[in-house]
Amino acid sequence: MECDRNQIVIRPMTKEDVPAVSRLEEAVFSMPWSPDAFLDMVEREDSLYVVAVAKEEPIGCCGVTNACGDGDINNVVVDEAWRNRGVGRKMLEVLMEQGREIGIENYTLEVRVSNAPAIHLYEKLGFVSAGIRPGFYDKPREDAMIMWKRQEEVG
Repeated sequence: MECDRNQIVIRPMTKEDVPAVSRLEEAVFSMPWSPDAFLDMVEREDSLYVVAVAKEEPIGCCGVTNACGDGDINNVVVDEAWRNRGVGRKMLEVLMEQGREIGIENYTLEVRVSNAPAIHLYEKLGFVSAGIRPGFYDKPREDAMIMWKRQEEVG
């Protein structure tokens, strides 16, 4: 089922979204970011964060930090009840479109090697594997796949 554009709004994340986004991270990840970490990202000039909102409640979040034209995608999280509906894809598309507007040319991220659904999504968006970071994640300990979407790979 695709994301219903009438139900879901993708917009910039605000300070007011931080508590809800933090709760979402805690429900999904074994090592969630703190509310202070999200607040810091919202306030930084080199970062962009977007939220997916349904019925005025954040159901997803993703963000990128700009490092000299390379965007490090930090968090991608979607409420379990809203997965497989195109929410993650739409957030990432909006995030990367906005990132291009501020000079980000290439994007990178890390993903657990066991997270096949996320890897599949990133591949559909043009990301390719560029190697493995051994033992990158804790709780449980696991390798990360490094993925890149470079401007010259956009097809």
